[in-house]
Amino acid sequence: MWAVVPPESHSPMPPGNPPRKMVVAVASNKGGVGKTFVSTNLAVYLRALYEDLPVTLIGLDDQIGIDRLLAGGPPDPETPNLKHAFAERNLDRALRLGEFGIHYIPSPPDVGALKTRARDVRILRRMIDASEQSGVFILDCKSDLEALTRSAIVAADLVILPVADQASLDEAGKIFDWLERDGGVPGRGQVLLTLVDRRTRIDANGRDLFDRLVDEVDARSWPRFTTHLSRSPRVEALQSGSGRPRPVLLDGRSTAVHRQLRELVEEVAKRLDLGTLAGAEPAARAPVPRPRPQRGVKRGLLSGLWRER
Repeated sequence: MWAVVPPESHSPMPPGNPPRKMVVAVASNKGGVGKTFVSTNLAVYLRALYEDLPVTLIGLDDQIGIDRLLAGGPPDPETPNLKHAFAERNLDRALRLGEFGIHYIPSPPDVGALKTRARDVRILRRMIDASEQSGVFILDCKSDLEALTRSAIVAADLVILPVADQASLDEAGKIFDWLERDGGVPGRGQVLLTLVDRRTRIDANGRDLFDRLVDEVDARSWPRFTTHLSRSPRVEALQSGSGRPRPVLLDGRSTAVHRQLRELVEEVAKRLDLGTLAGAEPAARAPVPRPRPQRGVKRGLLSGLWRER
């Protein structure tokens, strides 16, 4: 078992201190491995399982998948976004409350200028620590290892590294190397095997790609999640079948991916020391504009989680 001792500054805080903040980055230098899918569904499942735990989702690129999921469309150009947050070194003015009770920051039109502001790799963690928002912050990284991604990796208590093939496995190695060399805490990285198709045979002995990737990850002594995420036509349709992606928890409860995402959340919760479901403590929330109440949606999410348990 890979033993991880979190940095002292990220440890659980005793009573009387400000609410604890935990940061999860989802990173890979390779596109198409499911980073945004993992980030968004992790946020939805965490929010449903830990009712009183604030969850904030931040996309560190100029794509609008998070905006379409949580706000129903592209961001309003007049609304403060991630560009303004970095310019002000403060997240709170740009925070919005979206669908499913998840906070988010609208995507910027261009991330080029943000990379210059993120040259100090510790800036994002300082902004999170200074925020009035507490709970779990999930950072959906761009497919690179440039300044914004490195800032997210340094900020994170846990870095989820999606691996779907040999190329993404090699890219995960670059992040592990960087964590050990410059980030200082290699144990924060953990591999998640994604888009798994057990029918994909790669040799005459009938071994599939999943088995080979598991063998290579274990041979390199990298931590990996026990669960994995399977390739699913039904789930892929939820992401691309309309102009707005749909969470697996809402419309994909009949798939194996639903069970796998629940298992992923349980493993992440253990890593972050979130405690049992009944023990999740309420935490203060930043004052942000509230959309229409989502009670019906939330009841649906919760019933979806517990129907099969």
